[in-house]
Amino acid sequence: MRLPTTTILSLSALAALVLTGCSTGSTTSAEPASPTTAAPRKVGSNTAASAPLSSAALSKRLLDESDLGEGYSRKPQRPATHDDVTVIGCPALAKLGSSAATGTGPSFPRQAKASFTYAGGSDSEVSEELYSDTATKLSQGIGEIFDAMTACPTYQLVSGSIVIDMGTKQTAAPDLGDEQWSQLLTYAVGGQRSVVKQTAIRTGTILVVLSGAPALVDAHLADAVQAAQAR
Repeated sequence: MRLPTTTILSLSALAALVLTGCSTGSTTSAEPASPTTAAPRKVGSNTAASAPLSSAALSKRLLDESDLGEGYSRKPQRPATHDDVTVIGCPALAKLGSSAATGTGPSFPRQAKASFTYAGGSDSEVSEELYSDTATKLSQGIGEIFDAMTACPTYQLVSGSIVIDMGTKQTAAPDLGDEQWSQLLTYAVGGQRSVVKQTAIRTGTILVVLSGAPALVDAHLADAVQAAQAR
């Protein structure tokens, strides 16, 4: 059973994708560890945009197959799901999950998304999300999410009879853009384990979130930030 490498900005969406997206394939093993203090690192100012961009404008700044290279193909977007999910063992994340499920959590209405698979391996997936708002709103919103997700090194997601063991570990992010956040997420269901890396970079009024196989996130993050700035 392979767990999908999907962005984790919505707790209910995460659990739904994990529960419905499992398929036969290889997994990667990693043990979760206690996170360090959750705080973005600030770098110099970047003027990628002086005002928030529309969703249509953001869609033109997403990576595509030509940016990623040979062997990548774009995946169709999954429809939104609203499965009931319970968080056990992490009050901060439970609070965020409840807000996300009811639509009252951090909201970035200007957004664009794309997901890709790589022919080089069954676990080789990467997804990109772009958001645009004022720098303050982006920083506060994504900071709240990452703080909640790294508040507990281990916890569980429960939907119906399925229990997902989760682990979260804060990790270093490269010096790109104005602010950076990064974490490793570990999923375990039925003895199978998979690891996803998620890195968020705020550059001006654009937030770039790249998630997926850790090596692919590392390989394409700089290109994603450059495309978000320049196109």
